[in-house]
Amino acid sequence: MTSGTPVVRRSYLDGPYGQIHLRAVTRPQGGRRPLVCFHLTPGSGRMYEALLAEMGADRTAVAPDTPGYGASDPPPAPPAIGDYAAAMAHVVDRLGLGEVDLLGYHTGSKIAMELAITRPDLVHRLVLVSAPAYTEEEEERQRRELGAPAGPRRDGGHLLTHWEALLRWQGLGQTLPLVQREFAEQLRAGPRAHWGYLAAFAYRHADHLPRVPRPVLLLCPDDDLRVPTRRARTLLRDGEYREVPWGHGMADAHTGELAALLRGFLDRD
Repeated sequence: MTSGTPVVRRSYLDGPYGQIHLRAVTRPQGGRRPLVCFHLTPGSGRMYEALLAEMGADRTAVAPDTPGYGASDPPPAPPAIGDYAAAMAHVVDRLGLGEVDLLGYHTGSKIAMELAITRPDLVHRLVLVSAPAYTEEEEERQRRELGAPAGPRRDGGHLLTHWEALLRWQGLGQTLPLVQREFAEQLRAGPRAHWGYLAAFAYRHADHLPRVPRPVLLLCPDDDLRVPTRRARTLLRDGEYREVPWGHGMADAHTGELAALLRGFLDRD
């Protein structure tokens, strides 16, 4: 870490299901609007650490672990996207952030959308990384492959299957150590790892993306959701669509480029 680089600090606050763990760079008032980042399923806010330090140069930047993931306590039963969004609204309120910008990635995009729809008083602009508009066949395949618990096997084969899935969609510039770090984070959800998928598959972009009342930048990366995300560009009510060459791990492998893109959209007003 170079001199002057913002320090990402970890902390907990009480939430609706127990403790919520978060990473944050907190700056005094007078900077840009705070940025709150929501991770994919079944990862954690750790995927944003480098980006928090970069964006924290001129604003408060926060990445909570959604309930049941990372180091956040789980809900008692599988939640809906609305439940996740309410928990994240609780974080924004408890931190006293006021109006914020949101960055959501995969499942995190749906949480960001729902938060903007239900609490427009909290949200100014949104950046969504992927917003898949699935066909019925694609949605059924995703539900079948990801929407059921994958219990541990005595021979450890479940670990190899998960590792190979991450390697299949290794992003541009995402090193093996970064893949390994994400692998470890995703294992932390244990038998509840699929709960976020169940919530996501029940929340369709075709129904909700046109209802988002705030400006949206939809990023379509080169990952497993590129094709269905391309279909979502016609669903934007007030927004922009942009394809980027990066994939998973972009917040680490292309931190400066991603931060510049975010600032170009978020800081227009």
